[in-house]
Amino acid sequence: MMKKSRGRARQTATAVLAVAIVALASGCGAQARQVGSPPTSEGAAPTTQPPSTAPPTTTGCPSNLAASLASTGGSRQLITVEAASFGTTVATVAMWQRDGPCWEAAGGPWTAAIGSNGFSDHHREGDDTTPTGIYSVGPTMYGNSPNPGVRYAYHQLVCGDWWDEDPTSAEYNTFQHVPCGQAPPFGGASEPLWIETTAYPSLAFVDYNTDPVVPYAGSAIFVHADIGTPTAGCVTIPLTDLDQLLRWLDPADSPVIVMGPTAEITHF
Repeated sequence: MMKKSRGRARQTATAVLAVAIVALASGCGAQARQVGSPPTSEGAAPTTQPPSTAPPTTTGCPSNLAASLASTGGSRQLITVEAASFGTTVATVAMWQRDGPCWEAAGGPWTAAIGSNGFSDHHREGDDTTPTGIYSVGPTMYGNSPNPGVRYAYHQLVCGDWWDEDPTSAEYNTFQHVPCGQAPPFGGASEPLWIETTAYPSLAFVDYNTDPVVPYAGSAIFVHADIGTPTAGCVTIPLTDLDQLLRWLDPADSPVIVMGPTAEITHF
């Protein structure tokens, strides 16, 4: 979800729900709880080098970041989220399309915000880092605004739509609907998605910690709209760029998102 920065709730539900929101809300759309000293990934020192320049390929394909990744499987669409170091909160997002054996630029690059504690190879619930690695895009996109024209299934959020971020819940790291005005049966930092109108006009779910879902390994990692600050784990870009990215993604092309610092991203 958004392990992200938390924006303030802009609506008031019923008295019962208001109490629940105060107790539970703390997702990507809300402000990250605390910015500590940026951690480094275990076994990897921070680097201040600029985004990577891939070495020449031997296939006649363009030399670029996408071509230098270790493996992208059968994907024909790729999003890269690359940062200069583990500890930074700023990254570069780019879109890539496979043309035959070659990867070609398809959009961006855009400046993005990531977790307020940077990237981590060992992301945990509540640590305000963005998980490194390669992941697919979730099967449904969500948003408080009408469908911007995506090719995925799209759910326009309504009162009672939550992301379960309670590591003790059987439905941890999943979208859940609770009757509007009713407190959810899960706790933790679970997020009332429908009140985060600035962060979530539209969003894509990064398929992190889903198969299997591991308690406390992290939840609700989204690509969503920029909120002006680092996040609790999500990746954010300006809304116009976000909607371009979401409209471009095609489930038939098995898109993946690769996230990490320059020193590590090509290992994925």
